[in-house]
Amino acid sequence: MSAPPASPAPAAVPPPPHLSRSLRRFDIMAMGIAAVISFDVVGQIATGGGEAVTWTAVIALLFLVPYALLFAETGAAFPQEGGPYVWVKLAYGKATAALTTLFYWVTNPVWLGGSLVFAASDAWNSYVSHLGSGTFADYVFKLAFIWASILTAVVSLRRGKWITTAGAVVKVGCVLLFTGTALAYGLRHGFAGLHHARFTPTTAGFLALVPVLLFAYVGFEAPNAAGDEMHDAKRDVPVSIAVSASVATCCYLLPVLAILSVAPADKVTGIGGFMEAAALVFGVYGSWSGPLLTAAGVMFAFALLTQGSAWMIVSDRMQAMAAADGGFFGRSLGAFHRGLGTPVRMNLVSGITATFFMIAATNLVRGDSAAVFGVVLTVAITTLLLSYLVVVPALVTLRHRHREAPRPYTVPFGNAGFRVCAVLVYVWILLGSWVALFPGTLEAVLGVGYDFRHTWGVTRTTFEAFTLGTVLLLLAIGALGRGVGAIRDRATRTEEGSDASGSTARVHTTAP
Repeated sequence: MSAPPASPAPAAVPPPPHLSRSLRRFDIMAMGIAAVISFDVVGQIATGGGEAVTWTAVIALLFLVPYALLFAETGAAFPQEGGPYVWVKLAYGKATAALTTLFYWVTNPVWLGGSLVFAASDAWNSYVSHLGSGTFADYVFKLAFIWASILTAVVSLRRGKWITTAGAVVKVGCVLLFTGTALAYGLRHGFAGLHHARFTPTTAGFLALVPVLLFAYVGFEAPNAAGDEMHDAKRDVPVSIAVSASVATCCYLLPVLAILSVAPADKVTGIGGFMEAAALVFGVYGSWSGPLLTAAGVMFAFALLTQGSAWMIVSDRMQAMAAADGGFFGRSLGAFHRGLGTPVRMNLVSGITATFFMIAATNLVRGDSAAVFGVVLTVAITTLLLSYLVVVPALVTLRHRHREAPRPYTVPFGNAGFRVCAVLVYVWILLGSWVALFPGTLEAVLGVGYDFRHTWGVTRTTFEAFTLGTVLLLLAIGALGRGVGAIRDRATRTEEGSDASGSTARVHTTAP
């Protein structure tokens, strides 16, 4: 569709001076696939049974499509480094943008130090080499996993992108291999799981699945955090979002359907669903099944590691831009390394946060690994979804306040189409946020039975301590970070009497 009259998009935050344009269209697509397709979530979805396939398809149509349209237009119109931070700042100011970015960013070290590392260690322990639980070997593996992901974000993007690209290729390859093997298994032994699967949607199933599915589908805008490192963001972002969103939908639907075709839903666990189903269907390979399953376990762990890497690459850039803009403690936290062109200090903060959360999740929550996994995943879901409660309205505000920005791609039907997409996405996000924070409450209103202890494996008190406690802690950290940043900004202006352009030039000084 035709775009409004072209003029340069407003620059909310000057880009760091040490960036190089490393991302082409294929790189952006691969980064989106690496970040969004999540094997640790596949098992969680499959526990919903046959209706999980139904709801996965429905939410793809009613949420993912309008979501992709919104971010394709905005990402192409405002391709500056920092992505969502820049968008929210242009719409609502620095303070709101800094707090929103904190919620968006912290999801990723929490997820890396929780869900991803737990799923990887469980697969490694079961199919590659025994680690135990809480043992020295277990901690070594988890620490190596976390810091390998961080190291990928630390190295220059022109090198780090190949690691995430390899992860994207491995993910798609694993999905195709597993789906084909499940089909061969079913043809030989029958599709027993399908006889027990019920694809008819229910209210209880919907409420159980909606936050996990929304979490699985968001994040295609993440590569925009490296907007100034793209060769042609205005042309490549819309195409990349469309392709990666389509691939992601297939990569959730196919393995979930394959898992349920060979195993009843009540035999599937969230933390090991994918690999447990693989262990079953790989029996068709006879004597090769053991080595192939070991290789699959390594690929599974590698795919999860590169998923953490992809999110660290993009979310650390967002948070670094917020810090460099004076929105998160000291501007020095936003420094981009002169040689690497990466926010090394923020990368290290993410690594420390992920390590702390891994230790806390291992020791502070009582229950087996599946219970820990579920609670940790919910914390990550909550913080990420809450950030979209501000990001999505910001997109609408930008469309009205900055009509002059060139829009190489526009949502069909103009402003009306954009508003309809935004309302749909916002309602889904609001619903998912509530269900993630307060599971069981809507079920009580709708008369649906809900056993909290049986569902989560922990008490509501423990659950809410993790979720609500995390939200309150983040609000406090965000307010403190913004306050400290503002005080330091005033002190700098008073001491040096520098103008805004001079101050901005200093915030991106080389990290030692």
